[in-house]
Amino acid sequence: MIEVLKKGLFSSIQDMGRTEGIAFGVPISGAMDRSALIRVNAILGNDPDCAAIECTLIGPELRFHKSTAIAVSGADMTPKLNGSPISMLREHSIKPGDILKLGPARIGCRAYIGVKGGLLSDEVLGSRSQYEGVTPESFLDSGAFIEIGSVDRGLANSKARLKTDHAKFSVQVIDVQEGPEFKYLERGQVNQLFDQTFHISKLNSRMACQLEELIPNQIQSIITAPVLPGTVQLTPSGQLIVLMRDAQTTGGYPRVLQLNHHGIDILAQRQSGQRISFKILK
Repeated sequence: MIEVLKKGLFSSIQDMGRTEGIAFGVPISGAMDRSALIRVNAILGNDPDCAAIECTLIGPELRFHKSTAIAVSGADMTPKLNGSPISMLREHSIKPGDILKLGPARIGCRAYIGVKGGLLSDEVLGSRSQYEGVTPESFLDSGAFIEIGSVDRGLANSKARLKTDHAKFSVQVIDVQEGPEFKYLERGQVNQLFDQTFHISKLNSRMACQLEELIPNQIQSIITAPVLPGTVQLTPSGQLIVLMRDAQTTGGYPRVLQLNHHGIDILAQRQSGQRISFKILK
């Protein structure tokens, strides 16, 4: 059992997301940075889809009520166990009463706290990922308790560790593919898309990431059509909106670009005000 002493900022339980509800308009959700979730589960010997705690910008403070093992991946939030710094991407043994605290993000935006055997919160439509209207809570709250999996004591002191993927936190160029309405863009718009550097606006969440710079737009809105995490929409005002993991399943703005999972992972680790640019994936 884990007790949430302090919730941090937008901390939530996430796994690889749910696909069973797409036909009913239920977002996929899941970890914003999938590769970070996979890495933290790999260190612990968990299934890649095991649920973990996703921390955004400022991490939580947690008390453990049973023996287990943990690891932390993603953004560097200077994790401390009982007040002492611990290494990222390495397994650490936990005893009852131990307290784990993550602070503000020094590098990146989102960190993941994995637990041996995964988090055992309620499963809805094949996923434990929290989302408003689907699960009872959309984020963790102070005072909450989370069930955790059983641990094999023989594996609790594993020396497993991985190296930090520094490139993810420094790369600015994101590979994209053409979206269904890309063909309607004029040459000048295409040049702006790929020659310009964009700043991430303050309107940046699990649902979508808006970019500050505008692309003059004369393309008419489309009939509502399917969208996915990573779809880049161009609004009538010229705003580019990159849909993220909690995105809706349909939309009416032209879909001019599409990020793959790796591109979403990169963008998920960017903070407001940071810069990105796009490169067409050949």
